[in-house]
Amino acid sequence: MTMERNGGQLLVECLLALGATKSFGVPGESYLAVLDALHDTAGRLDYVLCRNEGGAAFMAAAYGKLTGQPGICFVTRGPGATNASIGVHTAMQDSAPMILFVGQVGTDMKGREAFQEVDYKAVFGTMAKWAVEIDQVGRIPEILSRAWALAVSGRPGPIVIALPEDMLTSLTSAAPLSGPVEIAEPAPSASAMQRLRRMLEGAKRPVVLYGGCNWAEGSMAAVRRFAEASDIPVVSVFRYQDQYDNASPTFCGEAGVGMVASVKELLRDADVILAINNRFGENSTDGYTLFDVPQPRQQIIHVHGSDLEIGKVYRPALGIHAGPNAFAEALGALEPVKGGWAEWRAKGRAAYEKGFELPDMPSPVDMGKVTAFLNDILPDDVILTNGAGNFTVWPNKFFKFGPKARLLAPQSGAMGYGVPAAIAARIAHPERTVVCFAGDGDFQMNCQELATALQHGAQPIILLLNNGIYGTIRAHQERHYPERVSGTTMLNPDFVALAKSYGFQAERVETTADFAAAFERARASKTGALLDLDISPEALTPRQTLSQMRKAALSAKETA
Repeated sequence: MTMERNGGQLLVECLLALGATKSFGVPGESYLAVLDALHDTAGRLDYVLCRNEGGAAFMAAAYGKLTGQPGICFVTRGPGATNASIGVHTAMQDSAPMILFVGQVGTDMKGREAFQEVDYKAVFGTMAKWAVEIDQVGRIPEILSRAWALAVSGRPGPIVIALPEDMLTSLTSAAPLSGPVEIAEPAPSASAMQRLRRMLEGAKRPVVLYGGCNWAEGSMAAVRRFAEASDIPVVSVFRYQDQYDNASPTFCGEAGVGMVASVKELLRDADVILAINNRFGENSTDGYTLFDVPQPRQQIIHVHGSDLEIGKVYRPALGIHAGPNAFAEALGALEPVKGGWAEWRAKGRAAYEKGFELPDMPSPVDMGKVTAFLNDILPDDVILTNGAGNFTVWPNKFFKFGPKARLLAPQSGAMGYGVPAAIAARIAHPERTVVCFAGDGDFQMNCQELATALQHGAQPIILLLNNGIYGTIRAHQERHYPERVSGTTMLNPDFVALAKSYGFQAERVETTADFAAAFERARASKTGALLDLDISPEALTPRQTLSQMRKAALSAKETA
């Protein structure tokens, strides 16, 4: 006799077959049948109860970025979906696999602007890789199989699936999926690899530029071996420096927001750029100024798993449709290239190393010294997270990532990502040390998710850089509208008391000298920790104070 299930049960069984083990969400009446089915999957497919749909979606996006498997998120219709949209946008810009399930009004009410009704295809059509609605319960296995495959293949990204309430309660005899999706990456041809090698042999100033989050373990090591054997400088795109061993003599820095002069010089003056698994975004091209659009002066070899990325902005001299891991395997088998660019690589590396030399910061807590301390004492497999703000310069520019360390930071520049990402990292890897860097404004975007961390035993260490201002915007104000501060000064709560109310160990750190002992107490805590760091607004950037910005802007204004 054929077994009948309702749509909620069928959907959950399909997710289990595909390999999902964690999901994040905020409950809603629109998907009660799914919640009921999840009642029986504890320990196999867990539901992490979050406090806001934006936080849940950030957790799913970060989980996908960290694990390479789609981060699963469940939210209710209308307000739930729109709250969650920030995580969808972040996953798309990060190229991180994610599936967002959204409740929907019943099929008999669609098109009438029913309570909380949203046209999800219209809202998410340009934000996600695919937005779809399942109107027939029997098509759940088909849609989920396609969604999972789309989320992880080509350029990974988010999928949005709307679930009408009556569809989820309908019965069907359709069988669930029988197993996970296995998709082999496209591999480069032998002729393409030989053409690549000839182009590198003819180069005078080659550079490897890489990005993306879907690297398998060991793949980047093959890229590193080739780069070191060939003595080619390597540069990361924005917020993917964790994928390459920063201790390698070939690593020369990150092409991202606040790109340093030496990295700009490497990319601008290169004659051949081997671009692996990266999309050419605004931040990695310094506002599309380092390479001419659409025909760069540099010869670009663009390797990507999605044919839609090759030639999207820049016309490559050679386009190779290949996934990063298949390409890395082929590159590792290639004979190293011997060129006369040792001085070129050494200059780039020396500039990278010199960038860690900092003046004393005019602040009670000196983040230059704090980050240097963390570089020395954090474990090799630490996971760092951050949201958005001037404070991100510390984990993004002044931390050296080894081959096992990871960085979860949004290419979208979304505030509020760091805390949910840290919680997701602790859920994915409860045995690893997770440290979240958060500004006071950034932290308050999703500080309620500390309750999620408490409930699920996934508490990270949070370093709260508290300077009482929205630092990035204040910096722009001082540069463009000096002495006209507007809307960037904050009155903050007692963060220590707030964190303690969520069960975290918490303390105020008022001097640099106090940090080391406070951090050791944080590491020893079994319930996570928050360190509220006293940061002066003057210490807005590592090498220029707020007053210096204002003075320079006023001087320029007077000269003009």
